[in-house]
Amino acid sequence: MNPKTVTTLRRVGVALAVILVIALAVFWFTRPKPIAVVVTEVQRGTVESSIANTRAGTIESCQRTKLSTIIGGRIEVLAVKEGDRVKKGQLLMQIWHDDIKAQERLAQAALETSRRRVVEACTLADSAEREVKRQMELHKQGFISANAIDVSRAAADARAASCATAKADVAQASASVNLAHVQQGRTTLVAPFDGTIAKIVGEVGEYSTPSPPGVPTPPAIDLIDESCVYVNAPMDEIDAPKIRAGQFVRITLDALPGKSFSGKVRRIAPYVAAVEKQARTVDVEATFDNPAEAGRLLVGYSADIEIVLDTRKDVLRVPASALLEGGRVLVVDADGALVERRLKTGLSNWEYTEVAEGLAAGDRVVTSLDRAGAKAGARVTIESTPAK
Repeated sequence: MNPKTVTTLRRVGVALAVILVIALAVFWFTRPKPIAVVVTEVQRGTVESSIANTRAGTIESCQRTKLSTIIGGRIEVLAVKEGDRVKKGQLLMQIWHDDIKAQERLAQAALETSRRRVVEACTLADSAEREVKRQMELHKQGFISANAIDVSRAAADARAASCATAKADVAQASASVNLAHVQQGRTTLVAPFDGTIAKIVGEVGEYSTPSPPGVPTPPAIDLIDESCVYVNAPMDEIDAPKIRAGQFVRITLDALPGKSFSGKVRRIAPYVAAVEKQARTVDVEATFDNPAEAGRLLVGYSADIEIVLDTRKDVLRVPASALLEGGRVLVVDADGALVERRLKTGLSNWEYTEVAEGLAAGDRVVTSLDRAGAKAGARVTIESTPAK
């Protein structure tokens, strides 16, 4: 071969080698970098279908009353303080009522006077009746006329009427005493049940005013029964037809993070509440299966309830965070590339979704779907696998 031709071929080969090296270098430095993703392995477990309240619920007392005296007046006795435990019937507060006590004493005196008049009037009535009987015996013997008997009969009847009137006066005086006693009750507050004093409005010497119709004023004493509490939580009206009394409930409280307590649905409100600028809701009440487990629960604690509608055990499941729209997931294949799969799903909640078809145990699904470039065909590196 001509030496010149050989030299040309060598130069061409060197040039091609250089171009190939440059192309490889360009490809290497411009190739798509693998995306770091978080994955979790598909495993078997329990999946529940559940619904939760739309806004924070509240711990309520089974018995709570806000007490005020029926009539207003100056507070004379304040027998309790905030935080005290009280028994049913215990005196809580009393306003000044010396005028009513004076009226009761006057009524008692009038009652005693009326009773004495009964004795006097009825004694005279008995005597007049006996006199009539004596007159009738004398008339039979011919000693007196029939006219004398009529006079005696009229006098006896008058005495009997006076006796009846005196007895009626006693009943009236007794009613006056009862009225004065009832009026004293209007100035006194007693505990209607065992409970704890939550709030007192007013001090000894201050004026206590009951709430007139249509004018809300603070109650004098707020009494709550802490021995029985429940959760009252609003549920979306769309979920209301699914709720039944007796359904299992999980209760969580902001005051006790990381803990949940079992309970049951106690009551579903018979109406829908429309709150301004918020969705229409139905109030649901739930009780604790074991209230002592939660310890002392303060009335007013915020609480959430999760009502379990259905449960499936030992089924394939994927985290809810791994699902794309339309029931799709991204799976990492053996070559480290993402593959999209469409699932047939079953029960689901905010945490897990049941997989009926489309995945097998051990498949690695992406849960960090918000990472840029996380789509089918992309090559990935595993950043971490959350522990189960």
